[in-house]
Amino acid sequence: MKKTGFDNEKYLNMQSEHIRSRIAQFGGKLYMEFGGKLFDDYHASRVLPGFLPDSKLKMLLKLKEHAEIVIAVSAGAIDSNKRRGDIGITYDMEVLRLIDLFRSVGLYVGSVVITQYSGQKTADAFIRRLENLGIRAYRHYMIEGYPSNIPLIVSEDGYGKNDYVETSRSLVVVTAPGPGSGKMAVCLSQLYHEHKRGIKAGYAKFETFPIWNIPLKHPVNLAYEAATADLKDVNMIDPFHLEAYGEITVNYNRDVEIFPVLKAIFNEIYGTCPYQSPTDMGVNMAGNCIFDDEAVKEASRQEMLRRYYIALCEQKKGAEKTDEISKLKLLLNQQGLTMDDRLVAKAARKKEEDTGEPAAAIELPGGKIITGRNQQLLGAASAMLLNALKELAGIPDEIHLLASAVIKPVQDLKVNYLGNQNPRLHTDEVLVALSVSAAEDENARKALACLPMLKDCDAHCSVILAQVDADIFRRLHINMTCEAKYQNNRLFHL
Repeated sequence: MKKTGFDNEKYLNMQSEHIRSRIAQFGGKLYMEFGGKLFDDYHASRVLPGFLPDSKLKMLLKLKEHAEIVIAVSAGAIDSNKRRGDIGITYDMEVLRLIDLFRSVGLYVGSVVITQYSGQKTADAFIRRLENLGIRAYRHYMIEGYPSNIPLIVSEDGYGKNDYVETSRSLVVVTAPGPGSGKMAVCLSQLYHEHKRGIKAGYAKFETFPIWNIPLKHPVNLAYEAATADLKDVNMIDPFHLEAYGEITVNYNRDVEIFPVLKAIFNEIYGTCPYQSPTDMGVNMAGNCIFDDEAVKEASRQEMLRRYYIALCEQKKGAEKTDEISKLKLLLNQQGLTMDDRLVAKAARKKEEDTGEPAAAIELPGGKIITGRNQQLLGAASAMLLNALKELAGIPDEIHLLASAVIKPVQDLKVNYLGNQNPRLHTDEVLVALSVSAAEDENARKALACLPMLKDCDAHCSVILAQVDADIFRRLHINMTCEAKYQNNRLFHL
């Protein structure tokens, strides 16, 4: 079994108590900029084994009676149909998905703020849609010279032009579909408007990474740099914290660069700034909940390798990833990592060399690596998946889980009716066929029952997967990577 290294229960309790203290510090109302993913934070769960993907959500649920959600989305993202890379939906649709998710667990969503608005018709249309759905929507405008023109920003022609977002609870969590949505600007604009109304309010930042109280070059923090390599984020010692307290803490370049501006804005609004450093602004307690540093380090090194493989594949598919790949390679070199340090990748390449066929490998929860290769009926990933389920269910390798009577009609459908040239079954088709077989076959039933055990396992394929296979592995929460090459030399690939 993979070792855990993070105490999730301690984190939930410590984090919620720390936020309560910060609310009290500002007289009873706090605008909290919430970075990263509130739902499905799989990066955190991969690099901090023991951290659950919904941990931040559970933490907020401890504050449910006091919390209100405000979602920020930029007009530019709506206008450009910007998409979330992990689930593939546009930012405006992600706003609706988030509202549904928050409501489903009993969290109150107060409103949506359209940031960086400059008259975009697509943003206006989205606002109308929100209002028709009974969701309050507000516009926050582009400010010329932002963020350096402090006199204009903190004036009636700056923040003063923005709609005042009506809130009713002591903790206002400002979140977003993705980075660059203007969460901090929403918080600061609200502080300006609250101050005008004589309401005491404060600001804090919740960002899991980088973790401020572990070393700068700790693999967890380097894995964060790997995850944001496309944004060119760089971890650094917080110079303001070092000067104010003589204490070394870690932050990242954008927060350090913006802090003098943020401090000036606070001074303009309140006459003083409550914080001496970017680290002071944060409320993250994750670093206090690591109990096995070596387990966390190893998990983070694997995440860096995973990011590198993904970037190489994205470049092969046509994306411009040169700078990102260079950054990732530098991070791997700092940790002395090579491609073979991802053991499933090494196993998949070896299987391909031995058989002459594309191959895939998966590391099971107990550490055993199972492989599969292209066959007449199955692709490499599908064969690997079935072999892994047989191993977990204790089914001998020579037993076939899928009867030919089940496979043959699926192949006929693909080739004769749907126009596919390749009769091999993709993973989604294999799982459907396995489900059908499970109605009559005890072995298929036992194998299917083991499917949840593959969650969080590492896997690798020696060729780039078809999108349908990649989607299935993502939905199974299997950490799949691929070699940056296609199975054939065709120019068009699905």
